[in-house]
Amino acid sequence: MTDLCSRAAAVSAYGPLGLGSANAGNLYSAISDEQAHDLFAAAWAGGIRHFDTAPHYGLGLAEERLGAFLQTVPREEFVVSTKVGRRLEDNPDFAGERDPCDQFDAPATRRRVVDYSAGGIGRSLDESLARMGLDRVDTLYVHDPEQHGPENTVPILESAMPAVCALRDEGVVACVGVGTGSVEAARHAVAIGGIDVLMLAGRYTLLEQPAHPELLEACRDQGVGIVNTAQFNSGLLATPRPGENAHYEYSAAPAEKLERAVRLAEVCERHGVELPTAALQFGLQNPQVVAVVMGAATAEQVRENIARIHQPVPAALWAELRQEGLIP
Repeated sequence: MTDLCSRAAAVSAYGPLGLGSANAGNLYSAISDEQAHDLFAAAWAGGIRHFDTAPHYGLGLAEERLGAFLQTVPREEFVVSTKVGRRLEDNPDFAGERDPCDQFDAPATRRRVVDYSAGGIGRSLDESLARMGLDRVDTLYVHDPEQHGPENTVPILESAMPAVCALRDEGVVACVGVGTGSVEAARHAVAIGGIDVLMLAGRYTLLEQPAHPELLEACRDQGVGIVNTAQFNSGLLATPRPGENAHYEYSAAPAEKLERAVRLAEVCERHGVELPTAALQFGLQNPQVVAVVMGAATAEQVRENIARIHQPVPAALWAELRQEGLIP
């Protein structure tokens, strides 16, 4: 068994909770610059020092807004990550239209170009730094290699991973990894080798754990840390008692997922714990998970989740969930 590599372990030094910036890229609905600033300010006031972003989020809008905030706080006091794989180019035909990716309500002044080549990765990082107004990021992730056809996942990883590892070895970034919502892509990445961390979206949550046991064991054996994201499975676990209108994977929750979420909530209630609190803390029960990165649409949600990450959860809750066969 291999301990976490020192680069992965260093992420946890900035606390158990980080903030993702997709909402600052107008995820699903537009927010103002002031509202985005309030998100980041609430996180900072609550002790969060770990921030994540990507060019994909609102065609660079999230990077711009996060960078504007981070320029107001001491650089040595935070870690920030961004991603590569989708470069942005100016859209010369812009005529007021919105981002063609329907997840983001942002102006299409730029367009995405899929590019996992070494040259494209270096260019993408340089452009991200310019948008954020920073001289460096701490962690660089290969973003969504599984989203360009299953036949392309491994070739993308084989192209991109040596490129990001070279940037780390040259001292350009401190830590490298892959950000994915696919257990299969994550397993390929760990098998290829060289990465420090996986940003794993929705694949090791209180609701479902397809990363257990094979991927977790592979990460343990290779010393790869996990930054856990999408703990609420797109909202299904975000309220104390899930309702009929709950969402899962950005769509209406299937009946079987809703039923399982209600069972989880009932066990939590018996132990005096709200479902979102258990969901947020679940991943941290595994030593491979070095941090949890949350999403939030409002400053109030940020403050609420900061409180949840610090609330005591009795060991008896986890024990009953295992006894009920709801977690491994």
